[in-house]
Amino acid sequence: MTDRAALRSSRAPHRAPAGFRGPFTRWPRISDAILAVTMFLLAVHIVDAPGDAIAFRSIGSVPVAVLLVFAAAGAALCWRRRAPLPVLAAALLAWLVVASSTDYPDFGGMALVALYSAGRYSGELRWGYAGVAGAFVVVTVDGLLAHSAWAEIIAGLVAMELAWYIGRRVRLRAARAERLRRELADEEHRIRTEERTRIARELHDVVAHRVSMMTVQAGAAKVVATHDPEAAHQAMAAVEDAGRQALDELRHLLGVLRPDLDHDGLGPQPGLSDLPGLVEEVRRAGLDISVTTNNVRAPLAARVELSAYRIVQEALTNVLKHSGPRTRTEVHLRGTPCGQGITIEVLDDGRGTRPGPSIDKRPAGHGIIGMRERALLLGGSLEAGPRPGGGFRVLAELPTGGAQS
Repeated sequence: MTDRAALRSSRAPHRAPAGFRGPFTRWPRISDAILAVTMFLLAVHIVDAPGDAIAFRSIGSVPVAVLLVFAAAGAALCWRRRAPLPVLAAALLAWLVVASSTDYPDFGGMALVALYSAGRYSGELRWGYAGVAGAFVVVTVDGLLAHSAWAEIIAGLVAMELAWYIGRRVRLRAARAERLRRELADEEHRIRTEERTRIARELHDVVAHRVSMMTVQAGAAKVVATHDPEAAHQAMAAVEDAGRQALDELRHLLGVLRPDLDHDGLGPQPGLSDLPGLVEEVRRAGLDISVTTNNVRAPLAARVELSAYRIVQEALTNVLKHSGPRTRTEVHLRGTPCGQGITIEVLDDGRGTRPGPSIDKRPAGHGIIGMRERALLLGGSLEAGPRPGGGFRVLAELPTGGAQS
C-alpha cells in the first residue's frame, strides 16, 4: 500500500458491522407492493361472520365499484413511506365512503397499516394527531351504521391508537439511533484528527532533529575541507544520508494538518530501544509483563520505531486502565523473514484487580483509534478485540520497507 493510499484509508470511517435487516428494509418497494396486494386481497375475500367468526367471500360477490375503491386504497399503500399522511387520508376516506353507502366496509386492515405508516414515516406530529382523530371518527361511524356494540367500537379505537403509537415509537427509536451514530462518528473524527495532529508533531520533531544534525555536519565539513578533504567527504556523505532520511520522513507528513501548537522541544522521539524502560515502568505499576523479540532488525526507520513504541505504550496503558494491576501481559515483537515488516502483538489475560466489567467488553476508545491511525499512516494494519479465552489482544503489522534510520 502506498503512502497516499494509506492516508486515504485512514480517513475512511471505521464502520461497525450492520445489524439484522428485514425484507421491509432490504427491499422496501417490493415489500410495500406485496403488502398492498395482500391488504387488497384480505379486504376483498375476508369478512366478519356472525358469532365473531371469519368467512371467505368470492370476488364475484363484490360490486365492481367497491372493488375499484378497494384497489385504489390498496395501491395507495405503495406510497406509505413517501407520503404517509395522504395515504392515511385516502384509506380513511375510502372507508367512510364505502361504510356510508354499502355493506362492504372492510377497510380496518388498510387503516391500521396506514396509521402505523403515518406514525413511522411522518414527522408532522400535529397532522398525525389529526389522522388518529379522523380514524376515531370513521371507526365510530362505521360501528354505529353496523349497529355494533360499544365494546367493539372501543376495541377498534384502541387498535387504531396503538397502530399509530407503535409507528411513532419506532420512528423515535430510529431517530435516536441515527443521532447516536452521528455523535459517535463525529467523536471518532475528532479523535482521528487529534491523533493525526500528534503524529504530525512527532514526525516534525524527528525531521527537525535530522535537519539540525545536517547543519552540524555541514558546518564540520566546511571547517575541515581545506586540510582534511577525506573527513569533509565523509561529513558530506553523512549530510546526504540524513537529508534522504529527512525527505523520507517528510513524505509521511503529506496530508496531515499540523496546527500551530506549542512544541515539547526538538530531539529524537522514543523508539524500540526505549521499550525496556517502558516495560520497567509498567512493571512497577503492577503488570506481570514479559517481552519477546524475534528477528527484528534494528534500527528501523524512525517513523516505524516511533509508531511501534507508541502502539505498545498505548496497549499497555489500556491493560492497566481496563484490567488493572497483576494482569498477565505478553508483548511479542516479530520481524518478517524478508525484513520488510514488523508485527507487534500485545496479549493480556484480563484477570487483574480492576473492579468492573469484564475486559472482554473493553470499548474501542481513543487509544485503539489512535493506534489504528498510526498503523494506517505507515501503510499497515491493526486489529484489537477480546480473546476467546478471556482478555484482550492487539495485533499490529507495520511495513518497514527495509529502510534504515
